[in-house]
This record gives sequence, C-alpha cells and structure tokens, in this order.
Amino acid sequence: MSTAVAETVSGGNGRQHEAAESYLSAGRGLRSWLTTLDHKRIGLMYLASILLFFFVGGMLAMGIRLELWTPAGELLDADMYNKFFTLHGAVMIFLFVIPGLPAALGNFVMPLMLGAKDVAFPRLNLFSYYLYCAGAVILLYTIISGGLDTGWTFYTPYSTTTDSSVVSAVSGAFVLGFSSILTGVNFIVTIHKMRAPGQGWYRLPLFVWSLYATAVMQILATPVLAITLLLLAVERTLHIGFFDPALGGDPVLFQHFFWFYSHPAVYIMIVPAFGIMSELITVHSRKNIFGYKAVALSSVAIAIIGFLVWGHHMFVSGQSEVASTLFSFLTFTVAVPTAIKIFSWVTTLYRGSISFTAPMLYALSFIFLFSIGGLTGLFLATLAIDVHLHDTYFVVGHFHYVMVGGNVIAFLGALHHWWPKMFGRKYNERLAAIAAALVFVGFNLTFFTQLVLGTRGMPRRYHSYLPEYTDLHQLSTVGSVILAVGLFLVGGYLLASLLKGERCSANPWGGVSLEWVASCPPSVHNFPGQPVVHGGPYQFEEIESSHAKVQA
Repeated sequence: MSTAVAETVSGGNGRQHEAAESYLSAGRGLRSWLTTLDHKRIGLMYLASILLFFFVGGMLAMGIRLELWTPAGELLDADMYNKFFTLHGAVMIFLFVIPGLPAALGNFVMPLMLGAKDVAFPRLNLFSYYLYCAGAVILLYTIISGGLDTGWTFYTPYSTTTDSSVVSAVSGAFVLGFSSILTGVNFIVTIHKMRAPGQGWYRLPLFVWSLYATAVMQILATPVLAITLLLLAVERTLHIGFFDPALGGDPVLFQHFFWFYSHPAVYIMIVPAFGIMSELITVHSRKNIFGYKAVALSSVAIAIIGFLVWGHHMFVSGQSEVASTLFSFLTFTVAVPTAIKIFSWVTTLYRGSISFTAPMLYALSFIFLFSIGGLTGLFLATLAIDVHLHDTYFVVGHFHYVMVGGNVIAFLGALHHWWPKMFGRKYNERLAAIAAALVFVGFNLTFFTQLVLGTRGMPRRYHSYLPEYTDLHQLSTVGSVILAVGLFLVGGYLLASLLKGERCSANPWGGVSLEWVASCPPSVHNFPGQPVVHGGPYQFEEIESSHAKVQA
C-alpha cells in the first residue's frame, strides 16, 4: 500500500471497502457507457478508440513497407503510396500518439493518483471524448473522399493546389484540437484543486507532473495549429492568399505556424511517457526515484524550452544564419532536462531490487530506444549535418525512435502496469515477455536500418528507389513484420486476460502511489472516503509499516 497515505477516511474508521461496486459493473448496457461521467469509463472509451486507430495506422504502415520491398514499387502506384504515408502519419499523430497517454491513461489514472473521486469537470471530459470522435470521423472521411497526399504536415503551397481532400482533413484536425485543449484545461484544474489533503506539489507522482506540463503545452500551442489549419481551409475555399505564392502568400509562414505548434506537440507526445517511465522504474525496481524535484521540474523546463526550438525544422528553408544558429543552440539546450530524466532513471535502477516484469522490460527498452532517438536528434540539430540528412530516411528513423521508441513503448509499458488495476485481471507474464522481446527486436530492425539508409542518401517519401538500397529496405520490412507480430501478440493475451485471467489483488506490483490504495478494479467513486497524505510519493523503505497502517 501507499506510504503516501496515513489513513483513508471512510465513515470514521478508515477501512477500505473492497466489496464496493466496481466501476465496470456499476451501470449496464451501452447507454450507461455513452452517457457516463466516470473518468475511468471515459478513459477506457478513449483507450478503445485510440487502439482502433493504432490498428488502422499500423495497417497503412505495413502497406508502405510491403510496397518498398522492391525498388520498382509494384504494390502501390505513386499516387496511392503518397496517400498511404500521409494517412499513416495523420492517423498515428492526431488520433493515437497525441491523445493516447494523456486522454486514455491520464484520464483513468490521474484522479486516482490525486486521491480524487473524478476530474474537475466530468461533463467537459465526456464532451472532449465526443469531440475526439467527431474529429476522427471527419479526418477518416478523407479515405473515402479521395484520400490525402500532402504528407501529415499539410505543407503549402502543395496543400493549397492538390486535388485531394485537404479541407476535410484539416477540419478533422481542427476539431481534434478542441478536444485536446479541453482535456488540458480539465487536467490543470483537477491537479490544482482536487489533490488529496496533505498532497503538496512535491508529493505528487511524477506522472501527474508530466500530465500538468503536457496540459500547459496543449492549451498554449494547439490554438496556433487550429488557426493555421483554418487559414489553410479559407485559402483553399475562398482563394485568399495566406500561404500560396500564387495568391500573394508565403509558404514559409505556414512552416513557422505549423512547427510552432508541432514541436511542442512532440513534447505533448513524449513528456507523459517520461512520467510513466518514472512510475514504472520506481515500482519495478523497488527503489525511490533519484532526484525527484529535478525530474519533476525538468518536465516544466521541457515544456517551456519546447516552445523556442521550432526553427530547427527549417534549417534549409532559407531562414537567416543567425536564426538557424539560435535554434540549433536552443535545441541542444532542451537536451539538458531530458538527460536529467535519463540519468535519474539509470541511477534509480542502480542497486535496485529489479523485477523483470513486462512493464520493466518496456521501461528498459524505452531508455535504450529513446536515447538513440534523442542522440540522433542532436545530429539533426547540428547545422552542418542537418543540411545533408534533411529529407532522408535518417529523419524518418529519428522520428520513429522518438515517437514509437518513446511514446508507443511507454504506452505499452503503462498498459501492462495498470491493466490489473483497470480490469482486476492478470495477463500471461511469459507471453508478455516474449511480446516485449519481439517488439524490441522488430522495432530496431525496422528503424535502425532506416538511419543507415539516410546516411547513405536514401530520400524519404519516395515511391521507388535505386537498387542499391534494396537490401536495407527489405531488412526494414522484415523488422516491421516482427514488430507487428509482437503487437498482435500483446493484443491477444490482454484480451484473453479479460475472459479467463486470474483475479489480482489491489496492489499486484507493490506500488506506493495512491491509485494502488483503491480497490481492484476501482469502485465508482474510487475511494470509500477521502485519502489523507502524510508522506512523499515514493517511500519504499516504509512500505510494510504503511501497509499495516492503511489496512488497520
């Protein structure tokens, strides 16, 4: 049980009522789910939705890799290939990676970590989910209305002149932005106003700190993207020149607007993953986090500096040398708070009592994969190197080491970590270890070869390529198949656990944050009374005495 809790006030006796009705069985029928205000059910609806879109985006990715098996591009024609990689990027970014950790797992876990009964605005929370669904439907409408071939960045002037479904795609992204903003507002108010008594800022779990920093970025950066996409739609429909040179516009202005949002969006995707890693490593190594305050404040530092580095995407756009130098320097600066986190995790692991559970395997994978992603980012932040690697497969490999090696691996680790709490069932640990190994091997085989392809001059987004790149492309495709097998295996044993998984205790991992005090699965109102916090968030040395105190 959590050492952060001295007592759970419930009818004056501080007892936990494990028999309280589970949130899963509190209401019957589809209507009870569609109209629910329970943050846990809303989190599960987000989870089901993003996993559906993860499947869609993954199938598009497999189509891309299979098409690149041969240099001639025999599976898809050039136009269809452009639509495949554009929709793969748009679906993965806007429908899975950005909302995945905050909206799904954050919605479920954060109020439990705060000792709260729900988020601050439950109705707004449900409305955010329906906005997400509406935006997803509009975005996916592009598939049946001619497709989209601009790339997920919607770069002008091509996006203002192509015949593909740009307006529907940007309209979908526009609506999705509102969902992201409302979720951020809800989280900030919840963290400020609904913490358990005694839970000060430096008694918050690090996942909560990361969600707070993410929410700030969502609120400040997303409106910039919304306005940019709105201007793009107006330019296409009313022919008013903002970005198209033929209409008197400036395409570089679009790049500034887009990347002012999209680089903070990279941290919207990855900062929650950092918080998850802190949770997984502390729990599964049975050791207090090293440098708690530095790790917590580094999330805020990343959020702040992340707004200042967008120009490193534009080194070859014609911007001034002074601007490029400043953006290069700031990009190196943002590596400092990120390095603080990695050093903290490694130091926490040192001499810890490590359990090689599935969550810990994903945590160890994250440290290795994200380190590669971060270091290759420093290569691209170096002006002399970026000029040669820009628009090559090196950028593709770097981006996926950050987004998949970071966000998706953290998502898988968090899903395994909190799955027993969500559903009260255990999954097959042996299959989970095999799947983690397949994902790790398949991922590296897929994307490390792409780093090599980039250094050898292979351009990205090409439908066909020179025969000299065939071996590496085929190796990358084999890796993507192994990765897909690992992910399908994850889905298989997790679904099987819902049907015949062994029931678990309220705290199967021996965690020390407030969500492990709640019953398993949690009751409708999370706790039978109000938890009261008397200690820090990570105090493993007192776990046995705390366990006795909470249960007494």
